[in-house]
Amino acid sequence: MCGIVGFTGKEQAAPILLDGLSKLEYRGYDSAGIAVRDGDRDVDIIKAKGRLKILAEKTNDGKAVIGSCGIGHTRWATHGEPSENNAHPHRSDDGNVVAVHNGIIENYQELKEKLVRKGYAFYSDTDTEVAVKLVDYYYKKYEGTPVDAINHAMVRIRGSYALAVMFNEYPEEIYVARKDSPMILGIEDGESYIASDVPAILKYTRNVYYIGNMEMARVRKGEITFYNLDGDEIEKELKTIDWNAEAAEKAGYEHFMMKEIHEQPKVVGDTINSVVKENFIDLT
Repeated sequence: MCGIVGFTGKEQAAPILLDGLSKLEYRGYDSAGIAVRDGDRDVDIIKAKGRLKILAEKTNDGKAVIGSCGIGHTRWATHGEPSENNAHPHRSDDGNVVAVHNGIIENYQELKEKLVRKGYAFYSDTDTEVAVKLVDYYYKKYEGTPVDAINHAMVRIRGSYALAVMFNEYPEEIYVARKDSPMILGIEDGESYIASDVPAILKYTRNVYYIGNMEMARVRKGEITFYNLDGDEIEKELKTIDWNAEAAEKAGYEHFMMKEIHEQPKVVGDTINSVVKENFIDLT
């Protein structure tokens, strides 16, 4: 399963993105990539086929990529072979929209044909590139905001997705959308984080928001605003993660499969105890 990390704040983004992606390696992947932006300059996209260490080597552990806003991704191939070309992030024809995506777009072929008729060209075999260019199409068609573009695209897409999107006209901001794929948003000391799983950002913050199904968010430095499918702002409660990083990672085991095997007795016990109150089962 693919992994997503995003960051916007005061620090350099690339090292944080690579560190977060390293915490998601257990999900399995065949390629990785990051997109980083320095202020209002063009986005730098760096991708690599294979292990995350190849991407780290290409970027000098992120030090060679300057910018305080970015998104990263580890890909598990579904549409198109494992390759640097098919790796995320993907961009629109003119670079107006750059995005990463988890999930599967079931009607991507139908949407691709529509976009080809509208003049779009495609360089990859992925369904994700279709989503990126669909967002770009609606952004330009309605001359609206990123939220307008994304909610129009969400209505047209069938399938599951967690999207993290950067727009050329909105530097230092990341927009996210979710349907049936996991995503959390974290905030700490004037900086904001995006991840498809808690371990990616637990080192940086324990204060998180859980974005709901068919919802969107605008992520700025230390500020996150949520929207429903109609584009109306909605309120979210900030949650605190109370489990430690060791529990989220391999805890000394050689790999995650071995860790999960040895954790089974505790998981069963915790599951049963969660519904036992004073020696009686309570399912309320």
